[in-house]
Amino acid sequence: MRFILHTYGCQMNVRDSEAVSALLAAAGHSPAPTEDDADLIVVNSCSVRGKAEDKALGKLGLLCAAKRYRPNLIVGLMGCMAQRLGTDIFKYVKALDFTVGTRRCGAIPRMVARVLAGETGICEISSPDEIPDAPDAHTDSGYSAFVTVLLGCNRRCAYCIVPDVRGPEYSRPGREILAEIAALARNNVREITLLGQSVMNYGRANAVWDTSDAPSAGGYTEPFARLLEAVAAIPGIIRIRFTSGHPSGVTDQLVRVAASLPQICHHLHLPVQSGSDRILRAMRRGYTRADYLDAVRRLRAAMPDFALTTDVIVGFPGETETDFEETRTLMNAADFDNSFIFKYSPRPGTPAADMENDVSDIEKMRRNQVLLEDQDLRGVAANQRLVGTLQDVLIEGPSLRNAARWCGRSPGNKIVVFNPKAGLEPGQLARIRITRAAPQTLYGEAVP
Repeated sequence: MRFILHTYGCQMNVRDSEAVSALLAAAGHSPAPTEDDADLIVVNSCSVRGKAEDKALGKLGLLCAAKRYRPNLIVGLMGCMAQRLGTDIFKYVKALDFTVGTRRCGAIPRMVARVLAGETGICEISSPDEIPDAPDAHTDSGYSAFVTVLLGCNRRCAYCIVPDVRGPEYSRPGREILAEIAALARNNVREITLLGQSVMNYGRANAVWDTSDAPSAGGYTEPFARLLEAVAAIPGIIRIRFTSGHPSGVTDQLVRVAASLPQICHHLHLPVQSGSDRILRAMRRGYTRADYLDAVRRLRAAMPDFALTTDVIVGFPGETETDFEETRTLMNAADFDNSFIFKYSPRPGTPAADMENDVSDIEKMRRNQVLLEDQDLRGVAANQRLVGTLQDVLIEGPSLRNAARWCGRSPGNKIVVFNPKAGLEPGQLARIRITRAAPQTLYGEAVP
């Protein structure tokens, strides 16, 4: 069979889709170049916002409608919406063949076999207490790879459905993670991004190291710092990133290991969500405005070139104009390189869903636009400061917009476009002198 996956949502979903693709290929199926060529189509869904679920439901409706003239087409659902709705999904999408929850994505090849044997309406949803399914299968997708290290979340923010659909935190054993990354390195992967809903919580909920795991040469006792050190020691890995962060994870050991190991990129996605202490308390974020800015200060004191990106929610229930202005001032104080701004969307079953949604859609849109305009100014200024600097760029290959030029990413996760030079190849680090800056892209020339 030929298959294709449509992925909505975060990097965790991207990684899950990659694992499923690799498992399907191992089971004898092959990727389809387009949707029209596919015999099997799987939608990997997100539940963080209502709009994400609407997109997935709309896509499923169109695919299942196509079965009227493509009767052999198999359509499946995986991911957070599948976990949230369970068997109720068949009420909305009656011709759906199977649905599988967040902790059982490795079951998809087996479920496809069941559909081919004549079953339909198959549902496998994970329970919160079971150990998550975390396949280590990867496709041959270039020089960078995602590796999941922490599954689930224990934070219970008032607006967030992730703990319900992803389950409680489970940290994968260190030996298992290091073996997966070593195999990727042998397959010419050079950059690793460690994934977790709150990745710096790695190892806090369950034991992850035993006596045969790598000892810490730097004297690190915190599991995440030890993991970073052990990954940096794997031959062939020249870059390490991790996402997403939480201010409580910016410990002295985290700052020290990030500053001392050259493989660790000086970039972190550190969601703030609000700059108002009152709203942060209502959101149950577990830190204050001052705590967040202190984490930023310590990161940049140790690494002055440290790049920060963030998430912000506007229009959370009860957010006043004063609260909103406090968010604006925090964002200016943190001087974010980029920000992802979202209008508050109530999620069923969360504490915030029972709060009065008292900020109008028009006002949410206005606040969203104000923060986007602020960020455009900050982003341009941040990129302009890099003009004339030398950046070590991991070459990805030809630019999508101009095949005559190449592109890659800087340690600060900036897209850099440059003219290729003889001797340079994808997967290498190239030293690029930045000559021009746009709001989201840097341009430069390769130097020896």
